[in-house]
Amino acid sequence: MAALNLQEIHDTLISVAHEAGRMMLAANPTDIDQGTKLNSADIVTETDKAVETLVSSRLSAAYPTFAFVGEETYKPGVQVTATPTFIVDPIDGTTNFVHGFPSACISLGLAVDRVPAVGVVYNPWQDTLYTAIRGQGAFVTVGANWGLEGGSGRRSKLPLAKNPAPLAGLDRSLVGIEWGSQRDGANYEVKTEVFKKLCAAKESGGSMVHSLRSMGSAALNICAVAAGQLDLYWEGGCWAWDVCAGWCILYEAGGIMASGNPGSWEPEVDSRKYLAVRGAPSGQKEIVEEFWRVIGEGRMEYET
Repeated sequence: MAALNLQEIHDTLISVAHEAGRMMLAANPTDIDQGTKLNSADIVTETDKAVETLVSSRLSAAYPTFAFVGEETYKPGVQVTATPTFIVDPIDGTTNFVHGFPSACISLGLAVDRVPAVGVVYNPWQDTLYTAIRGQGAFVTVGANWGLEGGSGRRSKLPLAKNPAPLAGLDRSLVGIEWGSQRDGANYEVKTEVFKKLCAAKESGGSMVHSLRSMGSAALNICAVAAGQLDLYWEGGCWAWDVCAGWCILYEAGGIMASGNPGSWEPEVDSRKYLAVRGAPSGQKEIVEEFWRVIGEGRMEYET
C-alpha cells in the first residue's frame, strides 16, 4: 500500500465523484428508463449504468493496472483479490433516486490486499462529501459546490464530536437498519425478528433502542456512523460496492466493523454481513456483543 500514491487516488476519486454527481443531478427520475433485477424493490436505472460507464472509463484511463468491480457490471463469481481494486456503486440508494428522495450517493472505494484504503462517498443533492485515506483520518465537506467558505466548503473532521461519548448500551443508541430487497425467506425472518427485539420494551425482553433509522443507502448509513450521528448500523445482503468506501471512512473516524452475524470481529469486505459501530472511548466491544446476543441463534446467509 505504501508504494501507491493514495493521496493522488483520493483526489482523482473526488473529481470523478463530482463529475458523476452532476450527471445524477441532471437526470430526471420520472423520465428515465428503469428496470428491476431481483424483484420490484431491486431497481436499476439507465442513470446507474451511465454513471458506472463514466466512472469506469475515467478510472481505467488513470489507473489501467487496477482491477474494477462495479455494481452494474458485476458478474457472479467475481471475487475481490489482493490487486488494487476500485469498488464502485454508481448510485447507492437507487430506490430513493427514482422517488426523488434526496438520500442517495456515489460510493467510490479502493481496496488494497482486500482492505479498504481510500473512500469517497458523495451525495450531490445535499452537496455532502465524505472522504478518507487509510492512516490519514476521515472528513466531511459540505457545500463546496454551493459556494460555502469561498467555494471550498465547510470541512469537518470525523467524528463530528470533539469528545465522543462512550457507548453505553443499545438502550441509549440510534441504530441504522435496512429492509433490503429480499422480502421473504430465512434472512428476512432473521432481520425482522431482530428489528422487533431491538425496538421492544425491556419488560418484554427487548432492547428498547432509541429508534431505528433507514437512510436507503448503505454507504450513507456507514458515513452517518462515522460521523457519530448513528451509533450502529446492522446490515445483511448488501455487497462490497455498498460498503468499501464507507468502511474506510468509518475506520479512519475511529469506528469498527464487525460481522453482522455473531462471532467474527474481522469480516471480509465482500462478506455481505456487517455491523458498523461508531468511534467511542469505550463500549465498542460491549455493544457489539450485546447486539450479537439480540441476534441469538439466528444467522443471515448470502452467496458471495
